[in-house]
Amino acid sequence: MNQTSVLFLCLGNICRSPLAEGVFRAEVTRRGLAGEVRVDSAGTGAWHVGEPPDPRSVAVARDNGVDISQQSARRLVVEDFERFDWIVAMDGDNLRTARERQPKGAHARLVPFMDYVPNAPGRDVPDPYYGGQQGFAHVYALLAAGAGPLLDAVIAARGA
Repeated sequence: MNQTSVLFLCLGNICRSPLAEGVFRAEVTRRGLAGEVRVDSAGTGAWHVGEPPDPRSVAVARDNGVDISQQSARRLVVEDFERFDWIVAMDGDNLRTARERQPKGAHARLVPFMDYVPNAPGRDVPDPYYGGQQGFAHVYALLAAGAGPLLDAVIAARGA
């Protein structure tokens, strides 16, 4: 079966999307699908390209048994719309930006992450950048709640 690819998208690729990448990869691995689902993350902006994730994202991930310390921020590029089957945005602003940048005919499915969080408290994964560690813990909880349902949707869409 062909590998399915999922790209998580936020603004700077140092807080939410690297954490989403790590949480989702852990779920993929837990289900024994590591060779079948490729996972990455990017930002719509270029401010942090090449930087590691925010130390608070690294800490909350580590506290929950997920290592994201080796990730490096990158910017969404036009090739991502063909390289990835799914582009999962952390919020409506980044979803709109991705839709504006998506070339005509590109096959990537653009979706909001919060569509997969049961009883979602809102439409956006809040940006914890300007807050404290509690905001990062809240983001982690949202991502952990939605990772399984999102993976279910990814698997169902590929016909597995």
